[in-house]
Amino acid sequence: MSANAAASPVNTEGIDYANKIRRNLSPAQLYEEALRYEAGTAISSTGALVARSGAKTGRSPRDKRVVEEESTVDDVWWGPVNKKLSEESFAVNYERAANYLNTRDKLYVFDGYAGWDPKYRIKVRVVCARAYHALFMNNMLIRPTQEELDNFGEPDFTIVNAGQFPANRFTTGMTSSTSVAISFERKQMVILGTEYAGEMKKGVFTVMHYLMPKAGVLSLHSSCNEGPNGDVSLFFGLSGTGKTTLSADPQRLLIGDDEHVWTETGVFNIEGGCYAKTIDLSAEKEPEIFDAIRFGSVLENVIYDEHTRVVDYTDKSITENTRCAYPIEYIPNAKIPCVGGSPKNIVLLTCDAFGVLPPVAKLTPAQAMYHFISGYTAKIAGTEEGVTEPEATFSACFGQPFLVWHPVKYAQMLAQKMQENNVNVWLVNTGWNGGAYGIGNRISLKYSRAIIDAIHSGELEKADYVNYGVFNLQIPTAVTNVPAKVLDPSQAWQGSAAEFNGTINKLAQLFQANFKEYADRATPEIIAAGPQL
Repeated sequence: MSANAAASPVNTEGIDYANKIRRNLSPAQLYEEALRYEAGTAISSTGALVARSGAKTGRSPRDKRVVEEESTVDDVWWGPVNKKLSEESFAVNYERAANYLNTRDKLYVFDGYAGWDPKYRIKVRVVCARAYHALFMNNMLIRPTQEELDNFGEPDFTIVNAGQFPANRFTTGMTSSTSVAISFERKQMVILGTEYAGEMKKGVFTVMHYLMPKAGVLSLHSSCNEGPNGDVSLFFGLSGTGKTTLSADPQRLLIGDDEHVWTETGVFNIEGGCYAKTIDLSAEKEPEIFDAIRFGSVLENVIYDEHTRVVDYTDKSITENTRCAYPIEYIPNAKIPCVGGSPKNIVLLTCDAFGVLPPVAKLTPAQAMYHFISGYTAKIAGTEEGVTEPEATFSACFGQPFLVWHPVKYAQMLAQKMQENNVNVWLVNTGWNGGAYGIGNRISLKYSRAIIDAIHSGELEKADYVNYGVFNLQIPTAVTNVPAKVLDPSQAWQGSAAEFNGTINKLAQLFQANFKEYADRATPEIIAAGPQL
């Protein structure tokens, strides 16, 4: 047990910690516990802890619930993202989780912070029965100093993870044996029926996505880095669009790879670590991420050589959604503390499976709002249960599964921030070029990197632009180290002109149909900024 275990007692209603609490253990201690007690756990050849998440290898968005409570009922954007759960059903799930945890011989508790800005950070406590989960959250939350732990006190939010134990499908509001439920009033999250650690990470983000706008600051599903002159860039994009990869730039300091808040003074990272996809990872393509997989990191659901323990990152036999969680300081050019000034550039990343959106376009303020609210991309295999090939999807604010307020609230706050700080906004497609998925090719990572470099160097601010029809986008005629043909999808298209026109019109119709949901709260300028048929 760690030295600070007696600093302030852990009191989590209904959970018996007597003689079995493992509180704020070091990574080395958590390794020992995981290797000793958790089947399928190993140490990779580079020193990372290899863990298995069981049957669930991705998030389960259909099983997420938010408790309908008097204090928050008018704030929450109810619907497919935030499905209502009664206070009674939440209490049943909590009791079920507590009862399960009370049968365990060992309980792990980790106390950490969400948010690098002391003015806005919250104290989070994780209670779980797997050392893997405790180490994961040790990496993903901000690790307190010993003095901070000694004075930690009561948490602002508690995650009760009993993921090895199923929900009762006969409990009102359950649709499967998996349940991820949040109560803002009780300041608790309860996990049943899934051992996928990413549920905890995104649960914390959902909580911050509610609390930060309530405090008047903007929470964002984005990565963030800072150039040598202090210029900050935000990268928006769903899983698989290149958000983590493109923000890990050796020429720039990494502020964070996934979750940020934009305040009156600048931006701060919510997390203390990174959660990178590792499928097809190589030292050549992504050296910073590759080298971060060492002692203290957690590798999930990967296949390795039984003798050498060398991981085969190309092996998808468990899942395509193989991942690694590591402390942010494992990235050599991470900026600690993870805070920066107000952004100069915003990059909206999309992975277009139709092959008709340009690799880069400069957006007007109205177009920026339109594409931010639309959040178009393609779901990439492995990120969620049941997705085996890319499919077109719209995810408001490039993070719809984690929104708590209505998308327009976040969009209006972003518009205000953009106006106050005179920000450049770019649409960058890292998806297909030369044809749709199955015909064309994924845009080369080196081209995407060259485009980002051209944004940061100021090259694209001074470039010549031509209008790209239907979507009415401004696309550059040239970008250093990117073939001109690639920049214009109509030129790169391998099929007939009729096929191209049919495909771009089809995508435009999908955009228009999707935006109808938000048209009643969007201005005429924003609506007009979308594709025109």
